Amino acid sequence: MSGSAIFVACSTLPEGDGDEHAVPEALADLGFKTRWAAWDDTTVDFGAADIVVLRATWDYAERHDEFLSWTESVPSLSNSAEVVRWNTDKSYLAELGDAGVAVVPTTLIAPDDKAPSWPKGEFVLKPAIGAGSRGAGRFTAGDAAAAHLSGLQADGNTVLLQPYQSSVDSDGEIALVYFGGVYSHAFSKAAMLGRELDESGLYVTEKLAPVQPAAGFRALAEDALDATAALLGILRAELLYARVDLVAGPDGRPLLLELELVEPSLGFRQTEPAAAWRFASAVRQQLA
Repeated sequence: MSGSAIFVACSTLPEGDGDEHAVPEALADLGFKTRWAAWDDTTVDFGAADIVVLRATWDYAERHDEFLSWTESVPSLSNSAEVVRWNTDKSYLAELGDAGVAVVPTTLIAPDDKAPSWPKGEFVLKPAIGAGSRGAGRFTAGDAAAAHLSGLQADGNTVLLQPYQSSVDSDGEIALVYFGGVYSHAFSKAAMLGRELDESGLYVTEKLAPVQPAAGFRALAEDALDATAALLGILRAELLYARVDLVAGPDGRPLLLELELVEPSLGFRQTEPAAAWRFASAVRQQLA
Protein backbone atom coordinates (compact mmCIF):
# COMPACT_ATOMS: atom_id res chain seq x y z
CA MET A 1 0.00 0.00 0.00
CA SER A 2 1.22 3.48 -0.85
CA GLY A 3 -0.38 6.85 -0.41
CA SER A 4 -0.09 10.50 0.47
CA ALA A 5 -0.34 12.09 3.90
CA ILE A 6 -0.67 15.71 4.97
CA PHE A 7 0.42 16.66 8.47
CA VAL A 8 -1.61 19.71 9.51
CA ALA A 9 -0.16 22.57 11.52
CA CYS A 10 -0.82 26.32 11.65
CA SER A 11 0.71 29.26 9.83
CA THR A 12 2.81 30.25 12.86
CA LEU A 13 4.37 26.78 13.15
CA PRO A 14 3.93 25.38 9.63
CA GLU A 15 5.93 22.22 10.41
CA GLY A 16 5.06 21.82 14.09
CA ASP A 17 7.60 21.90 16.89
CA GLY A 18 9.92 19.25 15.47
CA ASP A 19 8.60 16.35 17.53
CA GLU A 20 7.61 14.32 14.44
CA HIS A 21 10.89 14.69 12.59
CA ALA A 22 11.35 10.88 12.32
CA VAL A 23 7.77 10.06 11.31
CA PRO A 24 7.85 11.06 7.60
CA GLU A 25 10.81 8.74 7.05
CA ALA A 26 8.95 5.88 8.75
CA LEU A 27 5.93 6.58 6.55
CA ALA A 28 8.15 6.74 3.46
CA ASP A 29 9.39 3.23 4.22
CA LEU A 30 5.75 2.13 3.91
CA GLY A 31 5.26 3.98 0.65
CA PHE A 32 3.73 7.23 1.91
CA LYS A 33 4.68 10.69 0.78
CA THR A 34 4.24 13.21 3.59
CA ARG A 35 3.98 16.98 3.47
CA TRP A 36 3.04 19.69 5.98
CA ALA A 37 0.36 22.34 5.52
CA ALA A 38 -1.41 24.94 7.63
CA TRP A 39 -5.06 24.08 8.16
CA ASP A 40 -6.23 27.46 6.86
CA ASP A 41 -4.07 27.44 3.73
CA THR A 42 -6.70 27.77 1.00
CA THR A 43 -4.21 26.75 -1.71
CA VAL A 44 -3.99 23.19 -0.34
CA ASP A 45 -6.33 20.47 -1.61
CA PHE A 46 -6.72 18.47 1.60
CA GLY A 47 -9.31 16.23 -0.07
CA ALA A 48 -6.67 14.89 -2.47
CA ALA A 49 -4.64 13.27 0.32
CA ASP A 50 -5.24 9.70 1.41
CA ILE A 51 -5.01 10.78 5.04
CA VAL A 52 -4.87 14.19 6.72
CA VAL A 53 -3.34 14.10 10.21
CA LEU A 54 -3.93 16.88 12.73
CA ARG A 55 -0.64 17.66 14.43
CA ALA A 56 0.08 21.27 15.42
CA THR A 57 -3.11 23.25 14.83
CA TRP A 58 -2.42 25.22 17.97
CA ASP A 59 -4.23 28.38 16.95
CA TYR A 60 -7.65 26.71 16.71
CA ALA A 61 -8.96 28.00 20.05
CA GLU A 62 -9.19 31.60 18.81
CA ARG A 63 -11.02 30.45 15.64
CA HIS A 64 -12.87 27.46 17.00
CA ASP A 65 -16.01 27.60 14.86
CA GLU A 66 -13.97 28.19 11.71
CA PHE A 67 -11.67 25.31 12.62
CA LEU A 68 -14.58 22.93 13.21
CA SER A 69 -16.09 23.86 9.85
CA TRP A 70 -12.76 23.13 8.19
CA THR A 71 -12.46 19.72 9.84
CA GLU A 72 -15.89 18.78 8.53
CA SER A 73 -14.75 19.62 4.99
CA VAL A 74 -11.83 17.14 5.07
CA PRO A 75 -12.98 13.62 4.17
CA SER A 76 -9.90 11.69 5.38
CA LEU A 77 -9.17 13.48 8.64
CA SER A 78 -7.54 11.77 11.60
CA ASN A 79 -8.78 12.04 14.15
CA SER A 80 -12.26 12.59 12.69
CA ALA A 81 -14.24 15.84 12.76
CA GLU A 82 -16.68 14.25 15.21
CA VAL A 83 -13.84 13.47 17.59
CA VAL A 84 -12.44 16.98 17.16
CA ARG A 85 -15.75 18.66 17.99
CA TRP A 86 -16.11 16.59 21.16
CA ASN A 87 -12.52 16.78 22.34
CA THR A 88 -11.75 20.46 21.75
CA ASP A 89 -14.30 21.34 24.45
CA LYS A 90 -12.94 20.17 27.79
CA SER A 91 -16.50 19.77 29.05
CA TYR A 92 -15.94 16.18 27.92
CA LEU A 93 -14.29 15.65 31.31
CA ALA A 94 -17.71 15.88 32.95
CA GLU A 95 -19.04 13.29 30.50
CA LEU A 96 -16.20 10.92 31.26
CA GLY A 97 -16.69 11.44 34.98
CA ASP A 98 -20.38 10.59 34.62
CA ALA A 99 -19.31 7.45 32.74
CA GLY A 100 -17.31 6.30 35.75
CA VAL A 101 -13.81 7.42 34.76
CA ALA A 102 -11.71 8.78 37.63
CA VAL A 103 -11.22 12.40 36.52
CA VAL A 104 -9.84 15.40 38.37
CA PRO A 105 -12.97 16.89 40.00
CA THR A 106 -14.29 19.42 37.48
CA THR A 107 -16.89 22.16 37.85
CA LEU A 108 -18.12 23.89 34.68
CA ILE A 109 -18.84 27.62 34.94
CA ALA A 110 -20.87 29.01 32.02
CA PRO A 111 -20.12 32.47 30.58
CA ASP A 112 -23.12 34.00 32.37
CA ASP A 113 -22.72 32.15 35.69
CA LYS A 114 -21.72 33.98 38.85
CA ALA A 115 -18.47 33.11 40.55
CA PRO A 116 -18.92 29.98 42.68
CA SER A 117 -17.84 29.46 46.25
CA TRP A 118 -14.13 28.91 45.86
CA PRO A 119 -12.75 25.58 47.12
CA LYS A 120 -10.32 25.44 50.00
CA GLY A 121 -6.68 25.42 49.01
CA GLU A 122 -5.33 26.02 45.54
CA PHE A 123 -7.36 25.52 42.39
CA VAL A 124 -7.07 25.93 38.65
CA LEU A 125 -9.22 28.02 36.31
CA LYS A 126 -8.94 27.43 32.57
CA PRO A 127 -11.12 27.88 29.48
CA ALA A 128 -13.02 24.84 28.25
CA ILE A 129 -11.82 25.57 24.74
CA GLY A 130 -8.12 26.26 24.65
CA ALA A 131 -4.76 24.78 23.70
CA GLY A 132 -1.23 24.82 25.06
CA SER A 133 -2.31 25.76 28.62
CA ARG A 134 -3.08 29.30 27.44
CA GLY A 135 -5.59 30.96 29.76
CA ALA A 136 -4.94 28.52 32.61
CA GLY A 137 -4.11 29.89 36.04
CA ARG A 138 -3.50 28.63 39.56
CA PHE A 139 -5.18 30.51 42.39
CA THR A 140 -6.44 30.62 45.93
CA ALA A 141 -9.72 32.33 46.78
CA GLY A 142 -9.53 36.07 46.25
CA ASP A 143 -9.69 38.95 43.84
CA ALA A 144 -7.13 37.50 41.43
CA ALA A 145 -9.24 34.37 40.86
CA ALA A 146 -12.42 36.41 40.43
CA ALA A 147 -10.72 38.73 37.94
CA HIS A 148 -9.33 35.82 35.94
CA LEU A 149 -12.72 34.13 35.84
CA SER A 150 -14.40 37.35 34.75
CA GLY A 151 -11.86 37.86 32.01
CA LEU A 152 -12.37 34.37 30.61
CA GLN A 153 -16.14 34.69 30.79
CA ALA A 154 -16.07 38.10 29.10
CA ASP A 155 -14.49 36.39 26.10
CA GLY A 156 -17.43 33.97 25.99
CA ASN A 157 -15.65 31.03 27.59
CA THR A 158 -17.10 28.26 29.67
CA VAL A 159 -14.53 27.86 32.45
CA LEU A 160 -13.27 24.74 34.20
CA LEU A 161 -12.68 24.92 37.94
CA GLN A 162 -10.51 22.13 39.32
CA PRO A 163 -8.69 21.62 42.63
CA TYR A 164 -4.95 21.89 42.06
CA GLN A 165 -3.25 18.51 42.30
CA SER A 166 -0.14 19.08 44.41
CA SER A 167 1.54 15.94 43.06
CA VAL A 168 2.20 17.91 39.88
CA ASP A 169 4.81 19.97 41.75
CA SER A 170 6.90 16.91 42.56
CA ASP A 171 5.93 14.29 39.98
CA GLY A 172 4.41 16.29 37.13
CA GLU A 173 1.90 14.74 34.77
CA ILE A 174 2.23 11.39 33.02
CA ALA A 175 1.20 11.28 29.37
CA LEU A 176 0.38 7.85 27.94
CA VAL A 177 0.38 7.64 24.14
CA TYR A 178 -1.71 5.25 22.05
CA PHE A 179 -1.65 4.63 18.30
CA GLY A 180 -4.66 2.95 16.74
CA GLY A 181 -5.97 2.28 20.23
CA VAL A 182 -2.82 0.37 21.26
CA TYR A 183 -0.36 1.57 23.90
CA SER A 184 2.95 2.86 22.51
CA HIS A 185 4.91 4.75 25.19
CA ALA A 186 4.71 7.33 27.95
CA PHE A 187 6.52 10.44 29.12
CA SER A 188 6.36 12.82 32.06
CA LYS A 189 5.61 16.54 31.88
CA ALA A 190 6.75 18.99 34.53
CA ALA A 191 4.29 21.49 35.98
CA MET A 192 3.24 24.02 33.32
CA LEU A 193 1.18 26.61 35.18
CA GLY A 194 3.04 29.89 35.43
CA ARG A 195 5.63 28.91 32.82
CA GLU A 196 6.51 31.11 29.87
CA LEU A 197 4.95 30.79 26.42
CA ASP A 198 7.38 29.68 23.72
CA GLU A 199 8.46 32.25 21.11
CA SER A 200 5.50 31.37 18.87
CA GLY A 201 3.11 32.35 21.66
CA LEU A 202 1.04 29.22 20.99
CA TYR A 203 2.04 26.89 23.83
CA VAL A 204 3.69 26.80 27.22
CA THR A 205 7.17 25.30 27.25
CA GLU A 206 7.42 21.93 28.96
CA LYS A 207 10.13 19.79 30.53
CA LEU A 208 9.59 16.27 29.18
CA ALA A 209 11.22 12.94 30.03
CA PRO A 210 10.56 9.26 29.30
CA VAL A 211 8.75 7.31 32.00
CA GLN A 212 7.36 3.84 32.71
CA PRO A 213 3.85 4.33 34.13
CA ALA A 214 2.64 2.23 37.06
CA ALA A 215 -0.09 -0.33 36.52
CA GLY A 216 -2.82 1.89 37.95
CA PHE A 217 -1.99 4.64 35.47
CA ARG A 218 -2.06 2.20 32.57
CA ALA A 219 -5.43 0.85 33.72
CA LEU A 220 -7.01 4.31 34.03
CA ALA A 221 -5.77 5.31 30.58
CA GLU A 222 -7.40 2.18 29.15
CA ASP A 223 -10.63 2.98 31.01
CA ALA A 224 -10.64 6.52 29.62
CA LEU A 225 -10.19 5.32 26.04
CA ASP A 226 -12.87 2.64 26.39
CA ALA A 227 -15.33 5.16 27.83
CA THR A 228 -14.54 7.65 25.07
CA ALA A 229 -15.10 5.07 22.35
CA ALA A 230 -18.44 4.14 23.92
CA LEU A 231 -19.55 7.78 24.20
CA LEU A 232 -18.63 8.50 20.57
CA GLY A 233 -19.90 5.19 19.21
CA ILE A 234 -16.57 4.26 17.63
CA LEU A 235 -13.87 1.64 18.03
CA ARG A 236 -10.65 2.54 19.83
CA ALA A 237 -8.81 1.49 16.68
CA GLU A 238 -10.46 4.39 14.85
CA LEU A 239 -8.37 6.82 16.91
CA LEU A 240 -5.11 7.24 15.02
CA TYR A 241 -3.58 8.66 18.17
CA ALA A 242 -4.55 9.49 21.71
CA ARG A 243 -2.62 11.03 24.59
CA VAL A 244 -3.98 10.41 28.06
CA ASP A 245 -2.68 12.92 30.63
CA LEU A 246 -2.85 11.65 34.21
CA VAL A 247 -1.85 12.96 37.63
CA ALA A 248 -1.72 11.41 41.08
CA GLY A 249 -4.61 12.50 43.28
CA PRO A 250 -4.34 13.35 46.99
CA ASP A 251 -4.49 9.65 47.89
CA GLY A 252 -1.90 8.69 45.28
CA ARG A 253 -4.41 7.14 42.90
CA PRO A 254 -4.30 8.34 39.29
CA LEU A 255 -6.80 10.85 37.95
CA LEU A 256 -7.49 11.89 34.37
CA LEU A 257 -6.44 15.49 33.78
CA GLU A 258 -7.00 15.65 30.02
CA LEU A 259 -7.58 13.32 27.08
CA GLU A 260 -5.85 14.74 24.01
CA LEU A 261 -7.30 13.53 20.68
CA VAL A 262 -6.75 16.52 18.41
CA GLU A 263 -3.25 18.04 18.26
CA PRO A 264 -1.02 16.95 21.16
CA SER A 265 2.71 16.53 21.05
CA LEU A 266 3.19 12.76 21.13
CA GLY A 267 6.63 12.57 22.73
CA PHE A 268 8.53 10.93 19.87
CA ARG A 269 11.68 12.62 21.13
CA GLN A 270 11.12 11.11 24.59
CA THR A 271 10.98 7.48 23.50
CA GLU A 272 12.72 4.92 21.32
CA PRO A 273 12.85 5.32 17.51
CA ALA A 274 10.45 2.40 17.04
CA ALA A 275 7.57 4.68 18.11
CA ALA A 276 7.72 6.37 14.69
CA TRP A 277 7.27 2.95 13.09
CA ARG A 278 4.30 2.21 15.33
CA PHE A 279 2.73 5.49 14.29
CA ALA A 280 3.34 4.77 10.60
CA SER A 281 1.75 1.35 11.02
CA ALA A 282 -1.28 2.96 12.65
CA VAL A 283 -1.60 5.36 9.70
CA ARG A 284 -1.65 2.38 7.35
CA GLN A 285 -4.25 0.70 9.56
CA GLN A 286 -6.55 3.74 9.29
CA LEU A 287 -6.54 3.44 5.49
CA ALA A 288 -7.09 -0.32 5.57
